[in-house]
Amino acid sequence: MKKNIHPKYNHNVKVTCSCGNQFITGSILDEITTELCSNCHPFYTGEQKIVDTANLVSKYEERQKKSQAMSFKSKKEKMEARKMKAKKDESKTGTLTLKDMLASISK
Repeated sequence: MKKNIHPKYNHNVKVTCSCGNQFITGSILDEITTELCSNCHPFYTGEQKIVDTANLVSKYEERQKKSQAMSFKSKKEKMEARKMKAKKDESKTGTLTLKDMLASISK
């Protein structure tokens, strides 16, 4: 095995998080800075952190509110509306389809 090719391992390296938490660990680096640690990571805290730089979350929420405000008709409601429209048109024109004639005979 070659000698003097491995980096020096430091046993007392200070890790500093952006939340202010500090702890000691081992590494080949002299000092470590990080953005997340066990004190501020959402998995450990149970809190949800949203970093919204381009207002994507607010745009998404607006679209959700807009879609909730829209009313969607079921297939049955659409078919009933078409039948009512067809009956109105039928009464205006006075022409009956074969289906309508057969339905009136069976009554």
